[in-house]
Amino acid sequence: MMMIASERCTSCNATLAEEGSTGFLCPVCGQRINRCYRCREQSIAYTCSKCGFQGP
Repeated sequence: MMMIASERCTSCNATLAEEGSTGFLCPVCGQRINRCYRCREQSIAYTCSKCGFQGP
């Protein structure tokens, strides 16, 4: 999936312009979750801003 530079990582707020970044829908409420390469590789936790779901 191609990310655009205006999108930010849900965990660290970094821009998502680098390869390896991804976005997906929250499994509980469907809110978009964005993950940068570094947070994905290090399994940094994220929290959905809409419902509070937490994931690795």
